[in-house]
Amino acid sequence: MTPVPYLFQPLKLRSLEARNRVVISPMCQYSAHEGHMDAWHLVHLGRFATGGAAIVFTEATAVQKGGRITHGCPGLWADSQIPGHARVAEFALRNGAIPAIQLAHAGRKSGMQRPWFGNGPLNDADFARGDMPWQPVGPSALPVAEGWPMPHALTQSDIDTLIEDFVLAAKRALAAGYKIAEIHGAHGYLLHSFLSPLSNKRDDKYGGDLAGRMRLALEITQRVRAVWPSDLPLFFRTSAVDGTPEGWSLEDTVVLATELKRLGVDVMDCSSSGIAGSATAGANQKRQPGFQVPYAERVRKDVDMTAMAVGLITHPQQAEDILAQGQADLIAIGREALVNPMWALHAAKTLGHDLDFATWPEQSGWWLASRQKTCDFYTPDA
Repeated sequence: MTPVPYLFQPLKLRSLEARNRVVISPMCQYSAHEGHMDAWHLVHLGRFATGGAAIVFTEATAVQKGGRITHGCPGLWADSQIPGHARVAEFALRNGAIPAIQLAHAGRKSGMQRPWFGNGPLNDADFARGDMPWQPVGPSALPVAEGWPMPHALTQSDIDTLIEDFVLAAKRALAAGYKIAEIHGAHGYLLHSFLSPLSNKRDDKYGGDLAGRMRLALEITQRVRAVWPSDLPLFFRTSAVDGTPEGWSLEDTVVLATELKRLGVDVMDCSSSGIAGSATAGANQKRQPGFQVPYAERVRKDVDMTAMAVGLITHPQQAEDILAQGQADLIAIGREALVNPMWALHAAKTLGHDLDFATWPEQSGWWLASRQKTCDFYTPDA
């Protein structure tokens, strides 16, 4: 019997069992309306569930209205936003995928342009479209870059409210039917900006040394874990490095992961960079296939923690090799899934795992298997 490829071996995560190791990474669509998702999100995310992925993440979802990246980002700061999420979660479950959500606050990068309008600070053209600015927030009064708005440095009262809003959003996510929650601590957004010494210049208990800069992320994690059911997994996305010697380092990530594991985080989602500029822009980092895999490998080995690799993983054999070499436990596919929403099902065929379309949705698998049998009677033209 041919052994099952690593990519298609199930993975137990608390009470859940992922049907394979393929995860659809959160990918912003910038198409929500006042934080409410609509049919676009159902179709966009639903196709990944029918495409065979084990876990499907909804994009970064703001826990506060002012925590959106853009005017088009979804939220869970209000009960009225639950139904849009519930449709996505129910559809994913019905099609064999685990619905997951990334809870986020954009921090210094909140209230920026949709990427197709420039991906920078809002300007007069955005105002004419009705996208008006709001006050971004951060650990310190330091803008993302020259020309960006000055953030308000969060006070203790602001932080108390923020933590409670993460908790309330997690409760709404649970009510919507999500089975996995992820706390977004990467890409220059609010929690990452507290972690990085490049953006956190505070002199209170939320700044200074590593312990102080980690405090907010750990407090939010502890509170979310307390309301997220003990039988359901909690993920944390990190920018494992800032990409500059003065910034957040891989050694810092190992320390953070150790503390997160102690608080009940099940999976470390290892991305990188973004402390300034676009979400994944990083100084001194060459973007090449699998360039972030070593970060997941380091966390997996040093912390003995389940780790997810992400970043220019595009080919099934590449994903299989990462798992076979023990570099990660889960493979997050992002933009390649936009090219091919059925990436997981095609990967199974590529790796020789499902040659008769048995794992495809029956609505399409039956037809494709039938065509394959019929085509066997034909020979290609010489």
